[in-house]
Amino acid sequence: MFAVIKTGGKQYKVAAEDQITVMTLEGEPGARIVFDAVLALFDGAANHLGAPHVAGASVVGEIVEQARGPKVIAFKKRRRKNSRRKRGHKQDLTIVRITEILTGGAKPVHQAAAPAPLLASETAGAHHAAAEAAKAAGLDTSKFQKLDKAFGAPDDLEWIHGVGPGIAKKLHGIGVFHFWQVAALADDDIAAIEHEVGFAGRAKRDHWKQQAADLMAGKPRVPKTGHAHGEDH
Repeated sequence: MFAVIKTGGKQYKVAAEDQITVMTLEGEPGARIVFDAVLALFDGAANHLGAPHVAGASVVGEIVEQARGPKVIAFKKRRRKNSRRKRGHKQDLTIVRITEILTGGAKPVHQAAAPAPLLASETAGAHHAAAEAAKAAGLDTSKFQKLDKAFGAPDDLEWIHGVGPGIAKKLHGIGVFHFWQVAALADDDIAAIEHEVGFAGRAKRDHWKQQAADLMAGKPRVPKTGHAHGEDH
């Protein structure tokens, strides 16, 4: 049995145990993805073509890895204007292993239980300890400032949705280690950091300041999960 699904504006022919690379989907490795935009389903003599989707059919996959495509260079030159511009881009991609093809409205056989959010008591203490240590050193934690080193262990900046391992490493490299620093970012600070590490627009789009403030306040961290609905991604 194989199916044709649509995600990220593209179509893919898939069968169980196939591994496909699609436009980026939200979720950590191991998260389950359900593609319900099934355009066609082929099972021997029983073939079904959607109009546009096959009713009751879905394809289940599991995220293997969040990856990036090869670097693409764009070069623009304006004649006789002494103007040249060169830009590089790596597309965010998600590698997915297909686990099941379902028909008749069936549900996944091995539905993984959603991980429980971390409790406030498990998160707030360490974050406040770092902020209090900074205050004891004479720093005003209500204003953003870079640090030469973290106060104790750095906060896990990847808890902020939109911050992956690469961006977290870059933030550490320029002296951003704690949630209180992110929560104190002003617009000028964000613009300067975006210029240094190159994540233009992401901090505001993903509400980094609010997320950091919520984590400082001990609100539960909601784990990232993945669920795709055809062309919505």
